[in-house]
Amino acid sequence: MLHPLRSHIESVSQLTDEEFEFVLSHFTPVKLKKHSALVREGDMVKHEYFVMKGCLRSYMTDADTGKEYTYQFAVEHWWISEREAFVKQIPAATTIECMEDCELLALSYDNRLKLGRELWKYEHYLSTKSALGYVALQKRLQLLLKGSTKERFENFVQQYPHLYNRIPKSIIATYLGVSRETISRLYRK
Repeated sequence: MLHPLRSHIESVSQLTDEEFEFVLSHFTPVKLKKHSALVREGDMVKHEYFVMKGCLRSYMTDADTGKEYTYQFAVEHWWISEREAFVKQIPAATTIECMEDCELLALSYDNRLKLGRELWKYEHYLSTKSALGYVALQKRLQLLLKGSTKERFENFVQQYPHLYNRIPKSIIATYLGVSRETISRLYRK
């Protein structure tokens, strides 16, 4: 069976066994328990993470109200980090918490740069996945700006059916910018 990271990379760039071993040698395994914080607001972010097992969420907390706003989810074969803090090497503006026990592969900023310099196939993979991630984020923003609550909910269920039953409805509500009661009402329909 193909390693999940290799499978993910090879959705864009085919690797030889030697190339994949070179890539994998730059990652460090990390295991965290449910409810652990991978990143806390204010932390310096030294890694980005490929999810081997588990579910995480990235969220911001309004300092005045304490209300949480979920920015991103990540499950198996997805990447997660506090992107701006990682790239700019500034303190994190979000918290990333484990919603389940998690097994991750951590890649440091220096190793990310090194892989990009030394293996063009990895750089091509990053470029392609970054572009696709930007497109997905753009679509999400368009839906948040123009879509109705019902449209946002239906899009989430259609796009992420595997997440809908895995993540508490109250957390999904913070991702969609609606109340838990609204999610319950829409779910019954």
